[in-house]
Amino acid sequence: MEDNTKIQETAEKDLLSIAIESLSTETEPASAPASEEEQPTYNGLPKVESTFEDLGVSGEILKAIKEMGYESPMPVQEKVIPYLLGHNNDVVALAQTGTGKTAAYGLPVLQKIDTSRNEVQAVIMAPTRELCLQITDDLKDYSKYIQGLHVLAVYGGASIEPQIRSLKKGVQVIVATPGRLVDLMERGVAKLGTVENVVLDEADEMLNMGFSESIDAILAGVPSERNTLLFSATMSKEIERIAKNYLHDAKEIVVGSRNEGAEHVNHIYYMVSARDKYNALKRVADYYPEIYAIIFCRTRMETQEIADKLIKDGYNAESLHGELSQAQRDLTMQKFRQHRVQLLVATDVAARGLDVDELTHVINYGLPDDIESYTHRSGRTGRAGRSGTSISIIHVKEKGKVRAIENQIQKKFVPGILPTGQEICAKQLLKVIDDIEKVEVDEEEIAPFLPEVFRKFDMMEKEDIIKRMVSMEFNTFLNYYKNAPEILQPSEKGERKERGKGKEGDRGSRRERRERGGSRSRIAEPGYTRLFINLGKKDGINPKVFMGFLNRVSPGNKIELGRIDLMQNFSFFEVPEKQTKTVINALSGTDFDGRKVNVEVTDQAEGQRSASKEKSAGSFRSVRGERTSRKDNRRDHSESRSRGDRKSKKGSGVVRGTSAKPGKPSREERGYTEPRGPKGASEWAKFFEGQVESQPFYDGFKKKKKKK
Repeated sequence: MEDNTKIQETAEKDLLSIAIESLSTETEPASAPASEEEQPTYNGLPKVESTFEDLGVSGEILKAIKEMGYESPMPVQEKVIPYLLGHNNDVVALAQTGTGKTAAYGLPVLQKIDTSRNEVQAVIMAPTRELCLQITDDLKDYSKYIQGLHVLAVYGGASIEPQIRSLKKGVQVIVATPGRLVDLMERGVAKLGTVENVVLDEADEMLNMGFSESIDAILAGVPSERNTLLFSATMSKEIERIAKNYLHDAKEIVVGSRNEGAEHVNHIYYMVSARDKYNALKRVADYYPEIYAIIFCRTRMETQEIADKLIKDGYNAESLHGELSQAQRDLTMQKFRQHRVQLLVATDVAARGLDVDELTHVINYGLPDDIESYTHRSGRTGRAGRSGTSISIIHVKEKGKVRAIENQIQKKFVPGILPTGQEICAKQLLKVIDDIEKVEVDEEEIAPFLPEVFRKFDMMEKEDIIKRMVSMEFNTFLNYYKNAPEILQPSEKGERKERGKGKEGDRGSRRERRERGGSRSRIAEPGYTRLFINLGKKDGINPKVFMGFLNRVSPGNKIELGRIDLMQNFSFFEVPEKQTKTVINALSGTDFDGRKVNVEVTDQAEGQRSASKEKSAGSFRSVRGERTSRKDNRRDHSESRSRGDRKSKKGSGVVRGTSAKPGKPSREERGYTEPRGPKGASEWAKFFEGQVESQPFYDGFKKKKKKK
């Protein structure tokens, strides 16, 4: 409570004072431009000084690309274009997205087209409809001054009839998804016997999507005397197989290093518990007010769920996944390209065709299963010479994936600390101040209204006006974060607090370790209540069964379960504080497989029940481990023991059944209503379901029991 009060006071007083100072301070002069001696770089390589004209690009294409703002070629363009303008030169190019590869293969392919021949001369394959359309638009822009050149996009998810009619009219360049192109080839409409150039763009992604057989069929249907260009962000074994089978003396052109991540991308991960992932995502989005990002999720369901939550919480977000209609996907991507959507929540496949250069962040809501997908994700930011950030929100079990990705992309992940509510409020407040500073004032339009405005504000001080204006925009974040619980991040493995030296100091005393372990595992998380229930593993309880049982007895209530600790005869679980009463009322007195359920809030003594049981079990194991060494000692001293001593010792034992173990709940507390019945030896056979009788020792065991 004190922390929340401090945050509120800081936000309302200190931060508003920052606003006043910022508004009253003159803008600092812009930093001096970079020295002319500093050589510009791109993706870690020196930016080339040559021009497209030096590379041999024709005049018609030069005119078009200059109008598009192309000034000098990027490294991949400088390497690929001259090579492709030759004849029978196959290329395997490894380059990240955003390095200018579309122009690298598009310009020479277009330049080699013979417009006098109204037949297919080039085929470009892409993994998705969106990327297919993007490439087609770029090629049309490059070739707008080339008379008689026709480019056609063919793809699935749309009517095939218009595509068939366009092919019959005649085109020189086909940009296609593999599946639809194979369909058109089988119909006899797409005739590829005259193809001279074949391009596989993002070949690794096409293979990941299962287009291997389609690619094989297409490459087998084009002339063997052709130029083949294979573009990929990573070099997998499948890519090497295609290059070996279908490319001839291919030259490998690498921008950067093989399978390396983009140069200008910073990689950060935030490790949180699974239940805090969404709140961590919101904190990241709030901490960067100008964020323009794609949030990658693993499944369509998760994508829609996260997008719905963000929209409900007031964020400018949209979802993009395969279950949306094509019209919905097109509209969403158009809005995102036009910056009308700030956060796009998408699956990997749906976002393949989205080519945006201004992304500030890529957020991984959990890491993908394969490293290639992470490379494609992170490569969507830090493009065209800009810097970008790839943020991963992970749980403890995904730490191994981080290490594997680091080794593959040769980039280091930085462990991040989630911003506090105070830090987020400060960022958002400064954003409000910046927006006020950037407002353009139309003197003529507002002049008639100013006298009335001045009269309203005449009795107010300047500082008071500023505070009210800022608070009007800022109060949303202030009200949320003053009551928002802090997110506890698991500590990194191996990062322990420094302790004393020596045998016991290296790890701390046994009592300290027990207290640390007990406090860590027995205290509820902030904002949650820890409950006791008289059901355990012996009752067939596991997390899935327990969640199903809870949902059945509390229909209509969406219970957010926290930690669950399952014991043999009882369990502990955590629920949000605001739902504690609802859960207790729903579960108490119900019946689970013939057993009456009892639920109550744990106190310190109840929280120590399982710890005492674990301690006694651990002591039993340690005694059992020492039994062998003690056996010899007992044998040495057995002759000196008197029979009277053994009798007296035997007589001093505790009578069975006269006292219960301390801390153990009674049968009534555990929900049993009837007294325990007689326990016979036959119950062992029932327990093992006949397996015991088949063992050789069982007959001897029965005889021994009868003899007694």
